[in-house]
Amino acid sequence: MPDGSSDTRTDFTEVARPSDSRSDAADLAGRFRRWLVGAVGADARPEVGETAVPTAAGMSSDTVLIDATWTAEGARNLHRLVLRMAPGEDAMPVFPSYDLGLQAAVMRAVGERTAVPVPRVHWHEPSAEPLGREFLVMDRVDGDIPPDVMPYNFGSWVSEASPEHRRRLQESSIDVLARLHAMAEPERLLNGSAGRSAVPAPADAVGALRAHLDGQRRYYEWASEGGPRSPLIERALELLGSTVPGVAGPAVLCWGDARIGNIVYRDFRPAGVLDWEMAALGPREMDLGWMIFLHRFFEDLAAAAGLPGLPGMLRRADVADHYVRCTGHAVRNLEWFVTYAALRQAVIMYRIQRRTIAFGQAEQPADPDDMIMHRASLEEMLDGSYWPARAETAR
Repeated sequence: MPDGSSDTRTDFTEVARPSDSRSDAADLAGRFRRWLVGAVGADARPEVGETAVPTAAGMSSDTVLIDATWTAEGARNLHRLVLRMAPGEDAMPVFPSYDLGLQAAVMRAVGERTAVPVPRVHWHEPSAEPLGREFLVMDRVDGDIPPDVMPYNFGSWVSEASPEHRRRLQESSIDVLARLHAMAEPERLLNGSAGRSAVPAPADAVGALRAHLDGQRRYYEWASEGGPRSPLIERALELLGSTVPGVAGPAVLCWGDARIGNIVYRDFRPAGVLDWEMAALGPREMDLGWMIFLHRFFEDLAAAAGLPGLPGMLRRADVADHYVRCTGHAVRNLEWFVTYAALRQAVIMYRIQRRTIAFGQAEQPADPDDMIMHRASLEEMLDGSYWPARAETAR
């Protein structure tokens, strides 16, 4: 996620990351090999090769790339792996909890029960003893990812692609949401996962949406504890809480972090859908709104930098129309859901900026709302002036 700095040259992946939050690659390789012996057996003769923590790893959890070789069923194969490790407490985590077991269960279920391409999850290790933190191990997916640094609409393989290729990327990304939302009985997956609340997840869309909004309120209280309050976030929570749309039908499994920057593409089609830590039950529009807003977030940055951006991409009407063609579901209240996405991103960025300040990388602003990079956009969405100024038709 972006860090909250207004300087568009900032490396979003490095801000608010303390120097000791990165694990030493050589030490990790040795410890992982010892753990792997137990996972695959000594007879499999596991070996660990190149190990690296990518520069562009996310800030919510540490990502480690490891090449490992072992023998299974008489064949010796190289496995290009990804380790997702829960952050240490000294890293001032972005989220209050990291349920890697749930992430593993969700990815496995999505891979088994839908046509959404997700990396194969090999193992989930709940104990912190082997590597110092809980982790899960999955296959690495090769391909191209729209960059966050610099944002893909500032100049990248996405912006340099032909309009036809960008349309293929856009429509195939919306297809991912359509296929995911078709998964039957998602509440059984979430209610049956270890570590989940004893309160059953609601199966209807409006109940799931209200529960999700309550979760955002709790998240903000946790993120702001011991620090300044954000009047803008609190106003958004109040306004959106009083105008919750009456969505009908069952809740679906929402990806949560549904954005093209979390997809590995080959030939402009999804080959791997990543980052499931925000998965939750909700209305379909919750994912659609997030996908639209995260592109708008980068578009507003591009406009502020005097760059052309990609204004014809992921427009509300286009996203809704393609989703309707895929599913037959009538998309409604997108403006509310895009604003809700802007609120969710505001709380995340507020927390990240608190980390930045805590690690001495920034000073506390006089106005706490200045900790939100897209402050102006969220304010305009709340007062109804955002979309008219951008000449997009409402949906």
